[in-house]
Amino acid sequence: METNNRNVKNEIAEKLGDEILRGSLGRFAEAYPAARAKAYENVADIDALREQVRQMKISTVADIEKVADKFEAEAKKRGAQVFRAKDGDALKKYLLDLCQEKGVKRIVKSKSMASEEILLNHTLEDAGLHVKETDLGEWIISLAGHKPSHMVMPAIHLNRDQVAGYFSKELKREISNDIPMMVQVARQNLRKEFLVADMGISGANFGIAENSAIGLVTNEGNARLVTTLPPIHVVIIGYEKLIPTIKDAAPILRTLPRNATGQLMTSYMTMTAGRTPLMVKQNGKWVEQDKELHIILLDNGRLKAAHDDKFKEIYQCVRCASCLNVCPIYTLVGGHVYGHIYSGGIGAILTALLNSQEDFDKINELCIGCRKCVEICPGKINIPGLIDQLRSQTVKEKGLPFGVRMVFENVLANRKVFHNLLRLASIGQKPFTTGNVIRHLPLFLAGMAKDRSLPAVADVPLRDRISKITKKIAKPSKRVAFFAGCNTDFVFPETGEAVFKVLQDLNMEMVFPEDQSCCGKPLLGMGDREIAKKIAKRNIIAFEEANADVILSSCPTCTETWHETYIDLFADDAEWKKRAERLAHKFREFTSFVSESYAKAGRLTPAAGGTKVTYHDSCHAKRGLGIYKEPRALLDATPGYDLVEMKDCDKCCGMAGAFGIKYTEISMPILKQKITNIKDTGAEIVAVGCPACMMQIQGGLDKQAPHIKVKHIAQLIADKIKE
Repeated sequence: METNNRNVKNEIAEKLGDEILRGSLGRFAEAYPAARAKAYENVADIDALREQVRQMKISTVADIEKVADKFEAEAKKRGAQVFRAKDGDALKKYLLDLCQEKGVKRIVKSKSMASEEILLNHTLEDAGLHVKETDLGEWIISLAGHKPSHMVMPAIHLNRDQVAGYFSKELKREISNDIPMMVQVARQNLRKEFLVADMGISGANFGIAENSAIGLVTNEGNARLVTTLPPIHVVIIGYEKLIPTIKDAAPILRTLPRNATGQLMTSYMTMTAGRTPLMVKQNGKWVEQDKELHIILLDNGRLKAAHDDKFKEIYQCVRCASCLNVCPIYTLVGGHVYGHIYSGGIGAILTALLNSQEDFDKINELCIGCRKCVEICPGKINIPGLIDQLRSQTVKEKGLPFGVRMVFENVLANRKVFHNLLRLASIGQKPFTTGNVIRHLPLFLAGMAKDRSLPAVADVPLRDRISKITKKIAKPSKRVAFFAGCNTDFVFPETGEAVFKVLQDLNMEMVFPEDQSCCGKPLLGMGDREIAKKIAKRNIIAFEEANADVILSSCPTCTETWHETYIDLFADDAEWKKRAERLAHKFREFTSFVSESYAKAGRLTPAAGGTKVTYHDSCHAKRGLGIYKEPRALLDATPGYDLVEMKDCDKCCGMAGAFGIKYTEISMPILKQKITNIKDTGAEIVAVGCPACMMQIQGGLDKQAPHIKVKHIAQLIADKIKE
């Protein structure tokens, strides 16, 4: 997995063909949400608990040097030796020198991702030391010659038959694939290692500055043996694991096991501080002496991150890996593809900050931006947001590929050129178009339309229909400017027509600023913030001139871009930031605004049933904007529809803009599961609130279940409005 040798596309193909991996990850992903929910069922306010973790971590990182100084002072007071390692090389030199000085030959280790991060075992073994991992999962992957594929369950990618094979090879005898038997074999084999080890190396789930205690949260007894039996104990702990007081451990202990494995508490919760007594045999007699305790505080990029306004957020991570457990990409391809040392979205960020930007660049595109990780993270880390920041950092330093940059600069940033090309595309696509979809493509493009039809560019875009659909409202209650975005304007103009119909039925004046263009999200997703600024400025000017009371969009992604990203883009430009903020306060998403308007007008009363409709939650709507009740209320209040919920209604459909095209091989399995869940409801219509989701789901249904139709909620409401 060296940076220069990685071909992620090939790795993806290999893992998607690995039925063992897919089965293991799939079963765990299926069982995990229920297990976590059960573990939290007696927690009155989960969000408040998460906020407690977040606030404690925020206050700690703001004072990290003082917290570290306090931890070191207390540790020394209790007889420990403390070494602050600037990087992995410094840590390894300290350990090698210590081993040489103390005559260490044999080392036992309990689980430590920090040691994996710096490839510690390789260095120790190259120096002739015998190193034995004693965590069961870590021992298994060491026998397999693998890196961890999960931060909590490092061998999750292997099944019992594979493990039995590795055990048989290591122990030179046939080992049954019976799991209890294999656990017993591991226990018998590893127990002797503890008894003869000269040194034990452990990690730490947290380190308490108040008393220098380290906390170990485990499901195996090996960590206690590693920290107590050998005469020398070495703790490797990153700065991000430090917390001020023992009280601060409580929210971590309440969230970490629940989020990691769905347990109220792990089998073992160990706290140890200072040097502890050890019985040794001298001159034929057992005597008591203190063990040696060495604590290594590892920096390796952590302190730099602590002083970065954005990336200090990684200190909110408690290493529960729940973000992996719900990540639709990780659960398909695993951590060896979606990872370097640390896995998944949080792993990509840690890779950039603790390893290298080059290693990050190899895997950063695998984040689909669905925000499932943010929703579940105990520290509320905005993982997709930090990945976007790192992408923009890469582009700022290295630039985009020449071809991509030319397209962005000369097409997307130029509204007239962009729109003229879309008009030409509507003509050029004719040989491949059936109705409003493209079902077949020629030559090397054929794979793109194999399992999913692609949307056709509309013959007549929304902007060319405005004069025909705009009604004159005598005394409008509001003036509403419509931001269509690329999809509604040029792919789904019928959705835009429906929006106009619904809002005009509410006695609101509708206007369409002609100079509006793409919101810029495709550029932002690629990390190009400079060209995105140019597009943002054009849109801001266009909508300032509209002089509207409300700016409305039928796309949650566009809405979130206006609400948050435009303001962030101009963080260093006071004038444009103020202008962006002024319009952001006016910007509304369709279902939220109409639901609110209907409620005020007394039109949100549930209606009788009718045609079965199921609803798919857009990631940007539910987890980005917090909008999920409103569309359901609208469907319930619209006569002629019977809403039936689908399984995993808020799970990503697999589109995510360019991701769905560039990584079709990952996008399709996600879409296939979504289609299965839709069919299981028996619904005739899938309601959506996002044009990109409509594009993806429509394409999948067209190939797999053409009898089921996809419509934007605006269309479903408009269909019931009498002329």
